[in-house]
Amino acid sequence: MMATPETYGHSSWLQATARQRIAGLLDPDSFTEFLRPSERIQSPHLHLFDLPAAFDDGVVIGRGNLDGAPVLLAAQEGQFMGGTFGEVSGAKIVGLLRAARDHPELPRTVLLLLDSGGVRLQEANAGELAVAEIMRAVVEARVAGVAVIALVGGRAGAFGGAGLTAATCSRIIVSEQGRIGVSGPEVIETNKGVEEFDSKDKALVWSVTGGKNRRLIGGADAFAADTMEGFRAAAKAILGHAPGFDLRSMRAEQDRLSKREILFAGCDDAASMWKILGIDDPHDISAMDTDLFVTLANAIEGASHDAR
Repeated sequence: MMATPETYGHSSWLQATARQRIAGLLDPDSFTEFLRPSERIQSPHLHLFDLPAAFDDGVVIGRGNLDGAPVLLAAQEGQFMGGTFGEVSGAKIVGLLRAARDHPELPRTVLLLLDSGGVRLQEANAGELAVAEIMRAVVEARVAGVAVIALVGGRAGAFGGAGLTAATCSRIIVSEQGRIGVSGPEVIETNKGVEEFDSKDKALVWSVTGGKNRRLIGGADAFAADTMEGFRAAAKAILGHAPGFDLRSMRAEQDRLSKREILFAGCDDAASMWKILGIDDPHDISAMDTDLFVTLANAIEGASHDAR
């Protein structure tokens, strides 16, 4: 059923395209796209493999307003080659972040709508370099006083380079469907065996990499309902409150991460981690609605202390 302006805010973020998410997130008619598809800035590599290209190479960049506040934005299209990082799509994100770093007259917030399984295999070296440059650009932008906020809730999640990029951001907003990880479940199973992680056990996969677990253990800073309005409300709440970034804050985060690794060292599933956090009924978490879960997560000591 086609969404109307009255119902659009309740549309699923998971099911939407990158351009639909931008329309649902930002103020109406405020978005201006840079390097529009009509300019045909597309991958120079895909035609070598007889693969179709996209005129935006799977990333939309531009500027707009969120609740009246100016923002820069990059949105990955997970429905084009799994939102993977290629030479052109990566360069578009890097350029946006460097512009924010170098031009104080531009908006001081960058929103990254991540929906990616990682590096595009057909552009392996270029894609790997793109991810490295994006992470460096995020850090440099944060040092320059720019808040970089990741929003994760798409079909592809944020794995590989996207997971690493999310970890460098000032803040992470995630929905239950927004899985985050460095290595995907299949990669872990292939390298460590099914005894280590059964990628076919969807309940295990979603509970460990899914948004609820990431929020509870401090791997994400805000939890959003899987709707346009859910992500918009979460982003609005964070605007203007992202922390600064320097060597001291980075060392503090590393210290928290080290303690978390020790705390959960003996756990073999998400429920055992939630039990350690003091949650009396960890098996009820998966069925908990958004409002109840947010209340629970906000009460967990350490859940709001970023440690990726």
